[in-house]
Amino acid sequence: MTMASSPVSLPTTKDAVLVVDDEAPLLEMYESALSPYFDVVSATTVKEAEFALHKRAFRVVVADHLMPGGNGLSFLVHAREEFPDMARVLVTGFMKPEMLLRAVNEAAVFRYLVKPVELKEFVSVVRDAAKSVGASA
Repeated sequence: MTMASSPVSLPTTKDAVLVVDDEAPLLEMYESALSPYFDVVSATTVKEAEFALHKRAFRVVVADHLMPGGNGLSFLVHAREEFPDMARVLVTGFMKPEMLLRAVNEAAVFRYLVKPVELKEFVSVVRDAAKSVGASA
């Protein structure tokens, strides 16, 4: 007697996304909006975010620009140097042309978003960023 083999369904693991913002309500909204698609890790400071980057691999990192104790653009520049295959997204409430140039040239951001960001657009950009580095999201 032969047994027909049935396909084994393995749980799919979600790509990890790191979201950095000092505003807790925004961070919670971002995390809630992204959690159906990603394993979301959040940080409220650049220091926490740097620690998280060294604990696991992330497909995408999203950082707010202006935060107490460090700025998101400098963090993304550093993240690019250390983790070049990770997509980077900058969120800011204030965008000067020289900052945009630095975001593109030094941090190689996938996209930048200007606050207030609609959640639908936020999720779409993060998903596109993940796909840009070969993600399954």
